[in-house]
Amino acid sequence: MKKKDTTWAKTRKFLNDAHLWIGLAIGLVVLVVCFCGTIYVFNDEIREAATPELYQVEQKAGQHVLSAEQLMSVVETASKGKVVSVRVPADAGRSWQFGVRKKEGDKKKGGHKRADKTGGKEKGKDKEKGKTKPVVYYVNPYTAQILGNSKEVKSVTVNFMTTIFSLHRWLLLDKIEKPIFGELDNRKLGGYITGVSAILFTIGVLSGIALWVPRKIKSWKQGFKIKTSGSWKRTNHDLHNTLGFYACIFLFCMGSTGPQWGFDWYRTGLRKMLGTYAQEKEEKEKKGPQSVVPKDEIEKPLIADYLHAASQVLNYPGDYLLNLPADSAAALNISKTKIGFFAPAAADRIVMDQYTARVIKTERFADLPFNQRVSGSIKAIHTGELYGMFTKIIYFFACLIATSLPVTGTLIWVNKMKKSKSKKAVPAPTRLKPAVI
Repeated sequence: MKKKDTTWAKTRKFLNDAHLWIGLAIGLVVLVVCFCGTIYVFNDEIREAATPELYQVEQKAGQHVLSAEQLMSVVETASKGKVVSVRVPADAGRSWQFGVRKKEGDKKKGGHKRADKTGGKEKGKDKEKGKTKPVVYYVNPYTAQILGNSKEVKSVTVNFMTTIFSLHRWLLLDKIEKPIFGELDNRKLGGYITGVSAILFTIGVLSGIALWVPRKIKSWKQGFKIKTSGSWKRTNHDLHNTLGFYACIFLFCMGSTGPQWGFDWYRTGLRKMLGTYAQEKEEKEKKGPQSVVPKDEIEKPLIADYLHAASQVLNYPGDYLLNLPADSAAALNISKTKIGFFAPAAADRIVMDQYTARVIKTERFADLPFNQRVSGSIKAIHTGELYGMFTKIIYFFACLIATSLPVTGTLIWVNKMKKSKSKKAVPAPTRLKPAVI
């Protein structure tokens, strides 16, 4: 008699079908996005290796670091803009970076291209702040020589990494000017496609984990190994099954965080799920700590004074980022990031009075509640920067595995289809009737 299927057997069949068809539907997009992600994990390192003259400086005998005010004066004269941020590295052999924003009257139509801390460019404006991203000027702190700026970086490698980012984020649709579907912006269209694919990819990861669980306890060990002594079909199956299991946690992190850049509702839902949406909304609506404006005009502290005050609170080696006050009442914000192979990407923050260098507020990332730490690390969780080079290396291999999954999964499906057809092609044996005597 034919045994009735159990509930788990039916559920497993449903998950298997869902896993299969999701994989086939988004396989090509996943292949492209994950391959680009594998390369982009080391975006900062690749860009720096391509343009070392922007980042590396040499301190000759007798040279000392010039004051930040001297360097700012040189940058503002050359750029005809205003310095809004200063990045001071802990390494004496690295350049200082000055974020410069043009004056309103000097801005060209269309604004600047976006520039990250590594000089990478992304077209468009910073929608969250409603302003264009500052242009980053790289300066030798010993000679005040401007080494270059992020807007004018010319390198085949840098252009290649910009293209890789566009392919990863928008499938290069942002490069097409004429809308493909009605009035929908091609950039948004590309974001929708990759966003939906990321959601389905996450579902595929979860279903894959459920399918990995063996039906029999004695078969557990088999799920941890890749058998190379058998047929190539068996090896391919193990590559998909076993490698997918080992990378599943990182694949889930990548897939579940990716859609927030494509969909506002997803980003809002993610923040609400973590319990940080209302708090972040309140912080945006209300003004942060303010400086006490003196009645009489006084001489402001130097950048070195701010750094010295910050080092008294955050006493560890790290890179500083100073966001200068936007007006006379605003406070000065300082972020400090630890350096090292296993250094966390999250920064500790200090808010200071711009007139006295008095610490108004200190926010150590490690002291925040767990949900706030996760919410503040969404980008680092997605890109692999969570714990510096350590997690970048892990993400690199995880992305390689993710890139291989559509290939190995498709081969498994093709082999099953061939096997199914061959079974149907073989005729059933005929039974001979007994001879009548």
